[in-house]
Amino acid sequence: MMFILIECMVKIDLKDRKILYELDLDARQSLTHIGKKVGLKKDVISYRIKRMQDEGIIKNFWTVIDAYKLGFIVFRFYIVFQYVTPEKKNEIIDYFVNYKNSWAVISAKGGGIDLALVLWVKDLRDFNQFWMKTLDKYGDYFAEKIFSAYLQAQAYRHSYLLLEDYKESERLAYESVEVGKTIEIDELDRKILNEIALNARIPLIDLAEKFDCSSQTINYRLNTLMKSGVIQGFRTTIDVSKLGFEHFKVDIYLKEHKQREPIINYFKKNPYLIYLNTSAGFSDIEFEFVLENVDKLNLLMEEISSKFPNAIRKYTYFTTQQVHKIRFMPEL
Repeated sequence: MMFILIECMVKIDLKDRKILYELDLDARQSLTHIGKKVGLKKDVISYRIKRMQDEGIIKNFWTVIDAYKLGFIVFRFYIVFQYVTPEKKNEIIDYFVNYKNSWAVISAKGGGIDLALVLWVKDLRDFNQFWMKTLDKYGDYFAEKIFSAYLQAQAYRHSYLLLEDYKESERLAYESVEVGKTIEIDELDRKILNEIALNARIPLIDLAEKFDCSSQTINYRLNTLMKSGVIQGFRTTIDVSKLGFEHFKVDIYLKEHKQREPIINYFKKNPYLIYLNTSAGFSDIEFEFVLENVDKLNLLMEEISSKFPNAIRKYTYFTTQQVHKIRFMPEL
């Protein structure tokens, strides 16, 4: 859930696609390393990345942080607005963006959903106070508030970039699950995570200068956070609309729940699948696809209905209209 739909499309070649794919595999890898894989010199890689940033294809480089391991749980709200002016809607969106514990704030289009919120929660009493304050301020503008507990997120590589050359073994990028032992980290770790959350390619020396320590210390801390699973990886936000795609969130409601795992396993290898989410209190399967248009989505759903007859009761979908915030760790 992390793309802004913009009307203009940018043409890129296979080398650009390979660079995007490599950056999404590991956004912190060196330009020299990317160049060896792509078959271009370091300065050419740098030029192409800068060009794709200027064109808006690359939005930023971000760190996948598993805040579940830091003791947080996750709530999700789908909001349907009523009686809102554009100014009031923007005010409400800014309110959630400025909330330090918001993971995602996304405007949706279609599916009867106007705003999708994903919120980090560590103390239920504190969260209840925030939510009561929210309802006091804006509850009259919410026609519906659809709540679910967010339990698991599986993210998949942007394999649609290299349809003829992607590796199925690299499809799964990371998995965050609301189970397991909480990992204790200190204040320096938190500061490092806070800094790299939206700047995954920041040099070690810059972090060292900011926190008045050696680059070796920063490198050791990052490696330890990676080994513990707090850091799941370093990825790239790609504006798929620039490449002629749309981002679809699909909610499937099953008639036969025992078909859930077979359907999931069937789609895991699909190169257009980028997220598989699990929540309690909403649909049975939550897929996110990057596809050219809604016709392609309908073909996918026909395919799954044919493969698993009588398994699906219904499905709904919406597209991402605008991403206002994505941050894999609460702000300090």
